Amino acid sequence: MPKLIEMPKLSDTMTEGTLAKWLVKEGDTISQGQSLADIETDKATMEMQSFFEGTLHRLLVKAGEKAPLNSPLAVILEEGESAPDNLDEIIASARAAADASAKPAAPSGGASAGGTQAQPKSRASNPEGPSTLLPRAPSPNRRIAARVPGVKSSPLARKVAEELGINLYTVTGTGPGGRVVRADVEAAEPIVATPRSATPTIRPTAGPEDSRAIVSTMRKIIAERLLASKTQIPHFYLQVEVDAAPMMQFRAHLNQTSEQATGNKYTVNDFILKAVICAAKTVPAINAAWDGDAIIQYKSVGLSVAVAVEDGLVTPVIKQAEQKTLLELSQSVKDIAARAKNKKLTPDDFAGGTITVSNLGAYGIDQFSAIINPPQAAILSIGSIRNAPVVNDKGEIAAGQRMWVGLSGDHRVVDGAVAATFLAEVRKMLENPTLMLV
Repeated sequence: MPKLIEMPKLSDTMTEGTLAKWLVKEGDTISQGQSLADIETDKATMEMQSFFEGTLHRLLVKAGEKAPLNSPLAVILEEGESAPDNLDEIIASARAAADASAKPAAPSGGASAGGTQAQPKSRASNPEGPSTLLPRAPSPNRRIAARVPGVKSSPLARKVAEELGINLYTVTGTGPGGRVVRADVEAAEPIVATPRSATPTIRPTAGPEDSRAIVSTMRKIIAERLLASKTQIPHFYLQVEVDAAPMMQFRAHLNQTSEQATGNKYTVNDFILKAVICAAKTVPAINAAWDGDAIIQYKSVGLSVAVAVEDGLVTPVIKQAEQKTLLELSQSVKDIAARAKNKKLTPDDFAGGTITVSNLGAYGIDQFSAIINPPQAAILSIGSIRNAPVVNDKGEIAAGQRMWVGLSGDHRVVDGAVAATFLAEVRKMLENPTLMLV
């Protein structure tokens, strides 16, 4: 029986993928776990591995083409097996099923029988688009449902209810345990209609010598999420100046022995990340997210670290960061940065972020204001360390090292005083780096 390699679900918001590059060719012998292709998702470019072994009989999608989830990409035949006469019908049927599943109104199907990870046949039961800013739980594969007091409802059901003007108290749930799902909301009568008027898009005018490059799937989703963040989250911004000299002196002293003892060289960013983690545990109100009628307070710190890659910026997560030593944190950052550059990140690497750090100091940027990474409530923006004249404790002008640390906060979750207290704690840690090791 021929095996179909299908488009896998490689991220939680993925509805389609782009086959960036085939790593195999027709006629190749395929082993289980072998990398078959690079798949570009809304978060990064990842390798797709085979769960089958045999001979690659036919490639169904060309490099650069898009395909919906569970759409067939290739056919593998077992050793000695011949292609059946109805192979084209099998492929056409699989494509039709994938196309039907991709439609918003389509009901969810069963488990996938594809040659990669088994995935739901449809996102229609919970197609959380990139602009849905409901928080996700720090642990993988766990969702935090949007709630109306006394009414169990899915995030999608609540979103649709808000768009259609449906009162969830009037809806009878047919989902598991009486949970209100999308179909229940769509079947209900709206109390207040709230149609949205379309905003005209201002399109650029290109000249004959200008070029137009089609954006990647990842870049498109980044644009959508940034737009959603800036239009749906009420940002506010704070900046604080840090005396970086103690941190730089401590780092130089630590690296003198660390490279020989552990083989690890600490970066400035390692200390910044550790300071943010310590401050988040001291001021836990910053480590939270808005959930419509509630605030999710995270117990653990999921540290999202912004890493620049070819198509934009990705934010892999260091989970339970508060439990890591400075050495473990430094090694974790080096690991995720290397895997991000080599397109080796997995969906689990992006799950569970609760606060983000973006550092542009290496690019010579003194200070900037970052856009919040939804559904988190705060992002830190780190500038470069500069030599500057400062006034010391004796009132004298002396040479010093200064660094600006900024915070962009979601004002629905974080008040100005809380954010200021958090930044003060970050500064205290950086100016007294030994406190981070206690």
